[in-house]
Amino acid sequence: MSIPDLNLLITLDAVLAEGSVARAAARLRLSPSAMSRALARLRETTGDPLLVRAGRGLVPTPRALELREQVSQLVQGAQAALRPVTQLDLAKLTQSFTLRTSDGFVENFGPALIARISAEAPGVRLTFMPKLNKDSALLRDGTVDLETGVVGDSISPEVRTRALFRDRFIGVMRIGHPLSQLEMTPAVYASGQHVLVARRTQSKGPMADALKPYGLERDVLTTVGGFSAALALARASDLIATVPERHTGNLRAGMHSFELPFPALEITVSMLWHPRMDADPGHRWLRQCLWEVCAG
Repeated sequence: MSIPDLNLLITLDAVLAEGSVARAAARLRLSPSAMSRALARLRETTGDPLLVRAGRGLVPTPRALELREQVSQLVQGAQAALRPVTQLDLAKLTQSFTLRTSDGFVENFGPALIARISAEAPGVRLTFMPKLNKDSALLRDGTVDLETGVVGDSISPEVRTRALFRDRFIGVMRIGHPLSQLEMTPAVYASGQHVLVARRTQSKGPMADALKPYGLERDVLTTVGGFSAALALARASDLIATVPERHTGNLRAGMHSFELPFPALEITVSMLWHPRMDADPGHRWLRQCLWEVCAG
């Protein structure tokens, strides 16, 4: 069996990334004729046209779309393997990183992370982007360098993860809330008016399932998209918020927190990144900083 020309992977990566033979040629610094010959070899090797004409442009075939992510990872992995290993000089590091996370995570862990990074690598800059969904596309295309959250079924299988900490849900209400003077039981908890944190308006949240064995339901007066908003409402009203304990430590200052009077969901908060960043020295350092900050 003949060994395929692995140089074709670089050509294929450029063609699939650019979606244009001319732009791929410019990216690889090839002449148009050389690029046309390389594309012909690719089509012969893969047994697929890869790009087909649609009007004045070219569109990828289903096989090309299937290959795009796999080929990109192979090329990036090969480039990382052949790149000389250099000692990371934090004092001279000038990288910028974008982290996608919730507002509560930023408010609770952001100050310590920024202080740690400023002390070790003053040239590094962080951008925090709000996390509105669990789609991995932003990690895949490089818009986001690192992400935090609970790993779910919607996370792309190629994404790397590392657990940061375990968390449990607790109840929170304002100081002086009428129910804060009572022994907290499932019935007392359910008797209050609640603010629910959910991205989907149809969701009743995990506490609904926890109350079912007691034949109880919460009176959910309002729904918000994040724990920060839920706590802000609970602080200024008689609403009860149910939030992760560690995730909201700073946000709950000056409020009455209580253990839930029934077995409640525990979660693992992790950091997530794309495998192409595995070997990047600056990214590896950032991951270690975040892990140590969250470890306390």
